[in-house]
Amino acid sequence: MTDWLGLADRPSLVMGAGGIGGASAVALARNGARVLLVDVDQEHLDAVRRDAKEAGADLDTLEADLRTPEACRDAVAEAVSRLGGLDVFLHAVGRNIRKPVLDLGDDDWSSIVNLNLSTAYWSGQAVGKVMTERGYGRMVFVSSVSGLLAHPHHAPYAASKGGLNQLLRVMAREWAPHGVTVNGVAPGYIETDLTRAYLDKDGIRENLTALVPAGRLGRPGEVADAVTFLASDRSAFVTGQILFVDGGRVLV
Repeated sequence: MTDWLGLADRPSLVMGAGGIGGASAVALARNGARVLLVDVDQEHLDAVRRDAKEAGADLDTLEADLRTPEACRDAVAEAVSRLGGLDVFLHAVGRNIRKPVLDLGDDDWSSIVNLNLSTAYWSGQAVGKVMTERGYGRMVFVSSVSGLLAHPHHAPYAASKGGLNQLLRVMAREWAPHGVTVNGVAPGYIETDLTRAYLDKDGIRENLTALVPAGRLGRPGEVADAVTFLASDRSAFVTGQILFVDGGRVLV
């Protein structure tokens, strides 16, 4: 098969083995990239590796808690050591707390902003140094429609994603002269193992589906397709952009 995407043998670091991160890691590996997948949960890592093998590919894994600057930088250094460089980076680390603003505690705020936004900054800075020195790189961050829409009970999550959008735009502006592109994918309502329990609550899936012009929830593989494009040579003139993968959710 022709390597139309230019991903064959590309050293690639994926942070986050959840639904979108895991699906993206498998998609990159299927297209020939050499992938190191990092997550705090070894069971998630093992599950994604099994998925990759079933798809006829393979990937390497690293168990790490990324919630400190040192851990993020160490993971990037380990990726460079194992892979012999770094051409592709995906940050798919994050979670949500659903509470009204008046019910949020200090730790609710700081834990979400630290995990969703600070890890993106720490790891992105380390990756950017490697890629700008080499003169090539594709960086992708998983954002959300919540970075644009004002969903109730999403304050720290929405703030972290809105901040992420601006962070990646500044990175894109600074690193474009060095051959490095920085983009984001913003999923809408995606059915993953992490969201299934919430979606299974009374009426939640139906209510959210009604907000999507496409009339259904998304699948992790559909976000992975967007990630794969932005990680490829086909996106060489695309940088500083947020690609919404949402079935039209932000249109209504």
